[in-house]
Amino acid sequence: MDYEPLKQMLMSAVPFNRHLGLEILDIGPGTASVVLPEGPHLMNHVQTQHAAALFATAEAASGGAMAGAFSDLMMQVTPLARDASIKYLKPARGPITANARVAEDHAAVRARLESGGKTAFEVAVDLVDAQGLKVAEVTVAWHIRKNG
Repeated sequence: MDYEPLKQMLMSAVPFNRHLGLEILDIGPGTASVVLPEGPHLMNHVQTQHAAALFATAEAASGGAMAGAFSDLMMQVTPLARDASIKYLKPARGPITANARVAEDHAAVRARLESGGKTAFEVAVDLVDAQGLKVAEVTVAWHIRKNG
């Protein structure tokens, strides 16, 4: 499946992500990777990536993974992030990549949507620096309901 149109839709739907300079590297069935660039406007008082920028990157990646799992249904559903938690592990320096994945088999999630008209599930996100060190872990709980 070609996920390029989905990537473009997600970038245009959330102007804040463009403001941060986020780049969606890839989207797959229930997965996504997003990069937060390094820049002086993204730093905190100790010259590491700002916590809010890290969170926004993880949330964007989780949205990509969610959209990848439901790519053929995106115009027929309303997705909402209901809850999120973040655990900061190390100072985040340089570009940061958020790798997201639907935490359970996305076929089971889709089956719940089809049978009940709505579903809830979590997306797990690991944020890593350029050396591959994990700097944060995020969980985003999504709720999706069919339109109409």
